[in-house]
Amino acid sequence: MKKLLLVGAIALCGLSNAQMTKGDWVISGNTGMGFNAASSTAKANGESEDGPKISKFSITPSVGYFVMDGLAVGIDLGLDSETSKYDGDKRTSTIFSVMPTATYYFNTDSKFFPFVGVGVGYATSKTKYSSSGSILDPSLFDGNLKEDGLAWKAKAGVTYMATQSLGINLGVGFDQFYTKNTYFDTEVKTTRNNFGVNVGFSYFIKAKAQKSDK
Repeated sequence: MKKLLLVGAIALCGLSNAQMTKGDWVISGNTGMGFNAASSTAKANGESEDGPKISKFSITPSVGYFVMDGLAVGIDLGLDSETSKYDGDKRTSTIFSVMPTATYYFNTDSKFFPFVGVGVGYATSKTKYSSSGSILDPSLFDGNLKEDGLAWKAKAGVTYMATQSLGINLGVGFDQFYTKNTYFDTEVKTTRNNFGVNVGFSYFIKAKAQKSDK
């Protein structure tokens, strides 16, 4: 009986320490829907106007490589879809982003791995308007507007290891998309902020396991 308990303890310990070591890979996919609250502010000629609150759907596939135990660096691809109504106006936006990221996982000697991460990169958006009521008259763009600029993000949460390779993610994130354009000799700066609760999955690939198969 004692031997059985010892073997079980060793197996649990091995499970908690089996992932997130130097040389490993992680592939993730996170989504956020309904919980995300976004806001925007536009400034032109010294005037500013707050945009509508936005409910949005997002999906973020990513891949990372552990450069040291617990620290993965990689690339996040983001696809956000937003639809909002404000004072009779309707706006539909699609934002695509590419961000180099760094994520650190804290080893708690259990199946739960808290994590924090940051990223900075490039984003592009396409917005379609049905009418206008703001200082940025969409009719000037024939109902469509394309922008690109700097984007960055910060995230935190926890990964629960359901198996030795498969983790379930629950976390919060904040991201910002910043653009600066000139229309009819007027410089317009737009900042889009987004805070959301996201869920997803991560699959961890062991480097040693791959080598042993050869």
